[in-house]
Formats: sequence, structure tokens, C-alpha cells
Amino acid sequence: MARVFALVPAGLLAGAFGYGAVNVLYAFRRVPLDVRFTFHTALMSVNGVVMQTLMGLTILSALVLTARSTGRSRLLAGSASLLAVAAFVITRLGNVPINQKIKIWAISGPPADYAEILTRWETFHVARTACAVLAFLLIASTTLLPAKS
Repeated sequence: MARVFALVPAGLLAGAFGYGAVNVLYAFRRVPLDVRFTFHTALMSVNGVVMQTLMGLTILSALVLTARSTGRSRLLAGSASLLAVAAFVITRLGNVPINQKIKIWAISGPPADYAEILTRWETFHVARTACAVLAFLLIASTTLLPAKS
């Protein structure tokens, strides 16, 4: 049961971040800046609760899986826990402060160095996506190992 509890939120988190990296990021680049900033602000206001909940559930469920596992499964689940925490920290310290700036830009316009700041946001997003996908893959790999009774 701990495997399923860990697998679902980790998969949803990896999928959501992955969709953002593959689709939303490129769509952001193709629209005018005012559209991007307005949509980015709206998306982040909705995503805030959803993504924080998924990150929290991923961390919690990976920790539960770690505690309930032994051997290689424990190592995989523990590593997944650390990666999920890393995704949260990257989001909180990297993406969220830039999201707050973008919220202001949607109203007042961007500063001269906006392109560099948007590139940093994208770099943080790719990093947190990689952490989430790796966490999911590690948790999924525990399902390939035989369960201990």
C-alpha cells in the first residue's frame, strides 16, 4: 500500500512539471510578453495550491515508503524523498520569487533584464522537473523489487 501511496503523487508531480517543461514553457516563448505575464500570473495562482499539495504528498509518501522499506527499496525511496525535497526547495527559493516579480510585470511592465530573469525561471523549472521525474522513477523502481512480507 505504501508503494501505491508514494507512486501516485510522485507520478502526478513529475507529469505536471514535465507538461510545463515540454508544453507551457514553449508556449510562453511564442506569445507576446503581456500575454505571457498575464497567463503566467493566472497559472501560478491556480498552481500554487495544487503543486504545493503534490510536492507535500510526494515528500510525505516517499518518507513513509522509506520507513516501511528495507534494503535497496529503502535506499531508492530515501533518495526519492531527497529529490522531492529538492524540487520543493528549488520551487520555493527559485521559481516563486520570480513568479512574484512576474506578477508585478503583468501590471507595470518588465525591467530591462527581464530576459535573463525569465531564463533563470526556466532553468529552475528544468531543475525541479528533473528532480521530480527522478523521484518518480526511483519510487516506480521500488515496485519492481519484490515486496518484503
